[in-house]
Amino acid sequence: MNNDHNSLGNPFDHRQSLVHGRHCGCGECSASRDDASDAPRDSEAMMDRVVESALVRGIFGHSDMHRRQFMKLVGGGTVAAALSTILPLGAIKAAAQESLGPLEKSQLDIGFIPITCATPIIMAHPMGFYERYGLDVNVIKAAGWALIRDNSLNDRFDAAHMLTPMPLAMTLGAGSSSRHFVAPAIENVNGQAIVLHNDHQDKRDPAQWRGFTFGVPFEYSMHNFLLRYYVAEHGLDPDRDIQIRVIPPPEMVANLRAGNIDGFLSPDPFNQRAVYERIGFIHLLTKEIWDGHPCCAFATSARFARENPNTYGALLRAIVDATQYSSDPANRAEIAEAIAPAAYLNQPVTVIEQVLTGRFADGLGNVQNVPDRIDFDPFPWHSMAIWILTQMKRWGYINGDIDYQQIARDVYLATDAREVMRELGYDAPEENARRFEIMGKTFDYTEPEAYVESFALRRS
Repeated sequence: MNNDHNSLGNPFDHRQSLVHGRHCGCGECSASRDDASDAPRDSEAMMDRVVESALVRGIFGHSDMHRRQFMKLVGGGTVAAALSTILPLGAIKAAAQESLGPLEKSQLDIGFIPITCATPIIMAHPMGFYERYGLDVNVIKAAGWALIRDNSLNDRFDAAHMLTPMPLAMTLGAGSSSRHFVAPAIENVNGQAIVLHNDHQDKRDPAQWRGFTFGVPFEYSMHNFLLRYYVAEHGLDPDRDIQIRVIPPPEMVANLRAGNIDGFLSPDPFNQRAVYERIGFIHLLTKEIWDGHPCCAFATSARFARENPNTYGALLRAIVDATQYSSDPANRAEIAEAIAPAAYLNQPVTVIEQVLTGRFADGLGNVQNVPDRIDFDPFPWHSMAIWILTQMKRWGYINGDIDYQQIARDVYLATDAREVMRELGYDAPEENARRFEIMGKTFDYTEPEAYVESFALRRS
């Protein structure tokens, strides 16, 4: 494994960045790579550096700028000495070595779709979060969700960026062979929109959409279930009054331009790209349907997690750390630049910045300011999984009796997320489930079957 661990630089050295890695091409990182004399040389030294870095980053609220300013002002040696008098660093490092253990597998392949929902999984590559935990990760761009699913089922990917319904569907064998997958972390909340072609600016009432054709990225997606929920609440049957087509996210704008679809409910940056290309406008942000709804998740097979517990633990720490870093609005412009290149999103930085910062043109002549247009929170609430299962049942994607609570516990690993979040110094909920408000209606996760039966429009 390449030990060029820029993100594992000396945390007491003000000259070194802790949020960029060997894949980063900025001048600072290039210069830093020329002087690798202080880099960890073996796994034990790497783990010691991980502990030092975690403690120092925690002290400075994970702000690398503040850490570097303070180290330059006071002196890294002084800070290191002071820290060692307060904390038993030797004992902490020994405990970390003992608790984490050697990685069973350090070189990993992780699949992703080039959308902003995958921000933590993507930015963890150029910004060094995987390296921070001793992992050499190859992030592999996939053309569509079916490829993510199939490559995950066939073990070509060790882990993957998935839509939040996918590990549930794969575990149940809905749409594919059945295999137990787990989602120990949510990647993003909110972050989607309904976009209509510019020709439909006079059709803002969904009741006028009868006969429209919409694109969604995958059948087992929040996009599909949110679109169905939204139009059904406005009296349209999503299977009879409109057409819903599966279109890979990178092809959404081209299909809108060609007139193949009237609109789409898609992940960003393609909603904003439609505005940027002057083809469509943003009718509605999905946070207006359900504020805080999940979209994408980090997932792996239950077998991978079971057979590689130390690697799984390191990977989950990297993902949670990157997700929390992404949640800070102060970091969004930096992240936009890191994930814009062709290897990742292949989008103009200005488009990604509009999504991540929430200051954006809506295609209707307005500049909106919605800071939580997209947000990042890794906690996989069981009630999120239960709501998804109710919609799968409602529209006939799954049939028969469903143990909603047990499936949620088996797939959405809230306990794993909580332990890692607290270990890294982040706040984590005490409970595993909570009620949500969706278009003004309360979802009671304790009565899922009654919830399904409460809808007049349904297939079940």
